[in-house]
Amino acid sequence: MTEQIYDCIIIGAGPGGLQAAIYLGRYNRNALLIDRGGGRTQHAKCIENFLTQKAISGKEIIEAGIEQAKSFNVKVEHGLVTKVLKNEFFEVYAGDKQYLSKFVIVSSGVYDNLPSIENLHKFLGTSLFTCVDCDGYKTTNKKLVIIGNSIKTVHLTFAMREMFTKDITLVLYTDKAPEEYKEELADENIPLIIGRPERIIGNEKMEALELQDGRRIECEVIMSHFGYKLNDGFLSDLNFKRDNKGFKYITAHNYESSLSGLYIVGPLNQGNDQAVIAAGEGAVAAIDIKKRLLER
Repeated sequence: MTEQIYDCIIIGAGPGGLQAAIYLGRYNRNALLIDRGGGRTQHAKCIENFLTQKAISGKEIIEAGIEQAKSFNVKVEHGLVTKVLKNEFFEVYAGDKQYLSKFVIVSSGVYDNLPSIENLHKFLGTSLFTCVDCDGYKTTNKKLVIIGNSIKTVHLTFAMREMFTKDITLVLYTDKAPEEYKEELADENIPLIIGRPERIIGNEKMEALELQDGRRIECEVIMSHFGYKLNDGFLSDLNFKRDNKGFKYITAHNYESSLSGLYIVGPLNQGNDQAVIAAGEGAVAAIDIKKRLLER
């Protein structure tokens, strides 16, 4: 156990956590950033919607952000946070270490629910995507297959037809589309196929999606729509207010959760899941913590 008490511990080196770390470092606050490595942004191969960056990988953003945080004397440690408790101070556990802090910022992100399809990871991030806001533009005027298993997948299909491409095939794992939706799909010339994808065909470029029954659907790009799960298991010993689905965390305008002193930035809160938005949330949280430290 360390007796050092940090002003703030940041969990996760995503855009939100890194931006918060940079601000707190520039306030000459004693900040610790703990990151497990990997993460959704880290694996993004090409981000095109981040201000001033025409195209940059998530790995480049994270690596540059860590170096920038270190330049302002933020301590960065590699580790997997397993538990957070709140007593007089926050207690953050990572491996066999315990850290104490006055404030905590959680920027631990989410995991995409990816279907079990052969060759999926070969094309992930280049021609197979999971986020319409991040990568929908990359499907513009291309032969697109959308795969999913909910009514929301049908809604996504209509949206992508309006914004990006008319050449769409919708593949649902089970027949969950109401008759009126099927009629609208037919009116929009969008084939609806019920089946389970087995493999993606193609060497350098994606050529087709093969289903378990042997059917092949020609395509250049795929949008996978199976949602995601939160990376929040380490918060299970604390009580928070969540949305009406019991899924995401409710935060105030400054991204403080219902637990005083603990802030949540990025896709764990109810805001939109975008790197540039998470960075802004991290800045807001850090500025608020700066004010509260001064009040102490």
